[in-house]
Amino acid sequence: MAPRLRSWIDRLQRQRVQAQWARLSEGTAGLRTGRISYLRDEAAILRRTLDRFLRQSDQRLAVSRADLKDVVLPGGTDWRWRPEFLSVPARPSGVAAPENAARLGESVAIWHDCAHRALMLRQVPNARATDLAAFGLRVEVMGFSGSFLSLSIDLPPAALQGLTRDYIIRLETTTESESAQEIYFRLNIGNGPNTEELLRHLGGTQAGQVNQTVTEFDLASTQMNEKRLDKIWLDVIFEKPQMNSVTIREMILSRHLRAHV
Repeated sequence: MAPRLRSWIDRLQRQRVQAQWARLSEGTAGLRTGRISYLRDEAAILRRTLDRFLRQSDQRLAVSRADLKDVVLPGGTDWRWRPEFLSVPARPSGVAAPENAARLGESVAIWHDCAHRALMLRQVPNARATDLAAFGLRVEVMGFSGSFLSLSIDLPPAALQGLTRDYIIRLETTTESESAQEIYFRLNIGNGPNTEELLRHLGGTQAGQVNQTVTEFDLASTQMNEKRLDKIWLDVIFEKPQMNSVTIREMILSRHLRAHV
């Protein structure tokens, strides 16, 4: 059988199954309870199969679109990473009125002291042709009564393997916001009882514009104990948050050795 004909027959079969379940959903009032019970079990199995297909297809599409090997980085780069929330679908895809330290997925948490929790953190699809990441991360502020708002992003253990003060950690970001917003990045490196902190000012995002920036953290300025490294994370700090919507469209962290002159 020709591949095109086989594909057409398969699609026709799926359409017939879909139409059959649509008729059943509209006619449950006329079904016996025993048949309803049987059909519910059958529908549950079908739903699990469809959910599994959606998860796997989402991940396949995300990976094919967001291959980090295609991103041009400085020579000598030996580690590169994009946060999970930009690469694969999050379940759930959003958190409304989050508690302090609420998490979206495994790698990002939102920190705040807004008593009314007039906030939302959610994953959104990237639709522009220039976007390499499959998803973006959006922070929506409906009315902020607290004194601080930040995102905490855990970096994987691979970022610490072989890390020394001879390295520069590079952060490439693409952001956009409805209104102007001052943003800071703080890299934190836990080493034994101490934590080294490097703070950088992203600057003010312009309303309605895409802001692409590169930020570098030179570890030569730290006193970190290279033999006791145990954790590394990045804080995204929003200064004086107000009614606004800020979206991180891209975030790539990498590291390379500093050039010795």
